[in-house]
Amino acid sequence: MFLMALIGNLSMMLLILLDSRLHTPMYFLLRQLSLIHYISTIVPKMASDFLFGSKSISLMGCGIQSFFFLTLGGAETLLLTSMAYDRYVAICCPLHYHVRMGRRVCVLMVTGSWVMGSINSCAHTTYALSIPYCQSRAINHFFCDVPTMLTLACMDTRVYEYTVFVSTILFLVLPFFGIVCSYIRVLLAVYRMSSAEGRRKTYSTCTAHLTVVTFYYTPFAYTYLRPRSLRSPTEDKVLAVFYTILTPMLNPIVYSLRNKDVIQALRRVIQKICSVNML
Repeated sequence: MFLMALIGNLSMMLLILLDSRLHTPMYFLLRQLSLIHYISTIVPKMASDFLFGSKSISLMGCGIQSFFFLTLGGAETLLLTSMAYDRYVAICCPLHYHVRMGRRVCVLMVTGSWVMGSINSCAHTTYALSIPYCQSRAINHFFCDVPTMLTLACMDTRVYEYTVFVSTILFLVLPFFGIVCSYIRVLLAVYRMSSAEGRRKTYSTCTAHLTVVTFYYTPFAYTYLRPRSLRSPTEDKVLAVFYTILTPMLNPIVYSLRNKDVIQALRRVIQKICSVNML
């Protein structure tokens, strides 16, 4: 799964870079999304633990893993929201598309996603590393998940758990509602389209994005919005597999197989390579 996710996302980034027809705001955002690899922050350490029988990680290593995981998580939610806004503008306001989704706007969206994700991550990681741990140091998870680490603390963390709830609302629930509202408007606009080919192409692009959003947001939100009393370590680990391993692996597959532009771009790049080899 790690190799599939790594090769798939790198291939998607390379394809967007090589084909000039994919140099559009949507694929600029998709290229940024392909940069996000939860799987690279978690699976290499987990695989080495399985192979060498070691199940330990230093406190600093745990903090670094947690920081990158939360940064990538926050950035991905905002990038997925930006992609939904891009589709909304392209379909519902096509005459304003080049103004609302110009190069400068796209760069601001991407920069804002990474900066806000980093700030949120830094706050949570700093708190997790500063609290005293006087119980067992065994984290009942396959990576350093901050809510799981809090169960080992020997101080009352209820106030901080409220901040986790608020953070989840800001980075998961509100973006998700924004995406839903965007696609409701998009589906209404598509329904009024007279061109069957236009409807088919739009449905293909939108369903690919909605598939990724569903796989990512649903388990993530369910995990972090529940109070500690309703959480189960086994259930948390199963849900974490979806948004840390399966989603990064499925992203390039979903966006390539469900997208005619990407398939055509892949054919053009292969034809170029073959013609160069023949010459």
